[in-house]
Amino acid sequence: MNEVLEYLKSCGTFYLATEEDGQPHVRPFGAVCDYDGKLYFVTNNQKKVYHQMIKNKKVEICGMNKGTWIRVEGEVKEDLRREARVSMMNANEASLKSMYTVDDNLMTVFYFEHAIATIYSFTTEPKVIEF
Repeated sequence: MNEVLEYLKSCGTFYLATEEDGQPHVRPFGAVCDYDGKLYFVTNNQKKVYHQMIKNKKVEICGMNKGTWIRVEGEVKEDLRREARVSMMNANEASLKSMYTVDDNLMTVFYFEHAIATIYSFTTEPKVIEF
C-alpha cells in the first residue's frame, strides 16, 4: 500500500471515478494519506461525489507520473473518526487548510477496504499490488 500512496502523492493530481444511475463521474483529487495501514482520501460531505460513494462503494482512481500510470480499483468506506481526519490534515495541511478544518462537519475521509492497484508502462509489464 505504501508504494501506491507514494505513487499517488507523486502524481500531484489524480482522478477519482464514481457512478450514479449508470453514468460515470470523474473529478480531480490530490490529498491522500496512510492511516491505520490503509489508503485514505478526503472530500466534502456536501458534494455529489460523497453521496455517490455512500450509495455505491466501488470507485476507481487513475493518475500519471513520469511516463507511467496507475489505476486503483476497489471499495471504499467512510471513516467518521476524528483521528482519521487529523491524520489527513497533518499529511496534507498545505493543500487542505484553506478548504477544511478537522471539526468543520464538512471534511470527511474514506479509505479503501479492498483494492487492487496496477502500475502501467509502455516499456514494462504491469505491476499489480493488492491491499
